[in-house]
Amino acid sequence: MPALIKALRIQDKSKQVGFEWDTTAQVQAKVMEELAELNEAMEENNQDHIEEEFGDLLFSLVNYARFIDISPENALAKTNQKFIRRFQLMEETIREDKKKIENMN
Repeated sequence: MPALIKALRIQDKSKQVGFEWDTTAQVQAKVMEELAELNEAMEENNQDHIEEEFGDLLFSLVNYARFIDISPENALAKTNQKFIRRFQLMEETIREDKKKIENMN
């Protein structure tokens, strides 16, 4: 099972037994806490710790999506498509200007 879907199912099960946040603000605070912990791990430059904290942040974001009743899978798929469209447009504009993407900032 993909990790994103597994995280969602784990959180759904924990909710069923009463392990759940009360407010959106609490979930937002948890996301911010995990982001701060990721930033601290990056300062330590310990790749294992960075990966662990990044996973914690992703898990918290999946929980946030579930809490506000959106599918994290659908949200990410839409963002992927949006990025592809924008990147293709940028590539087209660069080609029309006869420039190379690697020479741009």
